Formats: sequence, C-alpha cells, structure tokens
Amino acid sequence: MSARDLRTSRRIVFQGLGALGVAAALAGCGGGDSGSGGGGAASESGAVLASTSEVPVGGGLVVDNVVITQPTEGEFTAFSAACTHQGTTVEASADGIVCPNHGSTFSVEDGSATQGPATAALAAFEIEVRDGQVRVA
Repeated sequence: MSARDLRTSRRIVFQGLGALGVAAALAGCGGGDSGSGGGGAASESGAVLASTSEVPVGGGLVVDNVVITQPTEGEFTAFSAACTHQGTTVEASADGIVCPNHGSTFSVEDGSATQGPATAALAAFEIEVRDGQVRVA
C-alpha cells in the first residue's frame, strides 16, 4: 500500500468518525426526559392517572408524560408533558408548570407558554374525573 493510499484510507476513517459524532450530537439535541413521568403518554381509555387529592390547587402533577393541573378547586385539565421548545419533560408542582431545561413556564389553566423560550402551548390531553380519580378519557 502506498503512502497516498494510506492517507486516503485514514481520511475515510476520520470522515466516518466525524459523521458518527455529528449523528450522536444531533440525537442528543432532540430533547430528553428529566426523569419525571414515565414511558409514553397514557392511552388506555379509563386508565387512572392520579387521585384528585394528589393534584395541588393552582399547580399540577406529571404522570406518564401527562401534566394534570387543578387551576381552581375541583377543576382539572391535562396537557402533554413535553415542552414545546425542545421536548424535555416539564415539571409540575403547587407553583405551576416549568421546563427544567431552559426555564419555560406554562399556564396551569390552558397550557399556554407564559415565559420562553417556548412560545407554543402544551398539547391538550383528554381526561375525565370520576370517583375521586383523574382518568384517561
């Protein structure tokens, strides 16, 4: 093998490694999971997500990638827990909904973005409240 062939082979290897590194970096930019919630969003109709007593008034709770909120006593809403900025799982508490990645905040009433960088609202999720439990509609 000549010196020129060796340089060409080495260049191909390094280009391949560079492409692999770019692919890995792009995969890492797709968002992430902060550890809240669980697998995919609950989808089985009637499945219990939480008891109503677990959801703080004026705040929310993340369960199975769904944010359940109670804006006022006895009123419950739900949204996707994926931040609309980069898909990170949001966190919810008695203080509201916040994305731990870049600090976006969302309304517990309608899921709208109240502080960026996210500008779009969280997607609505259909629920029903029955027998003291929040269920998938």
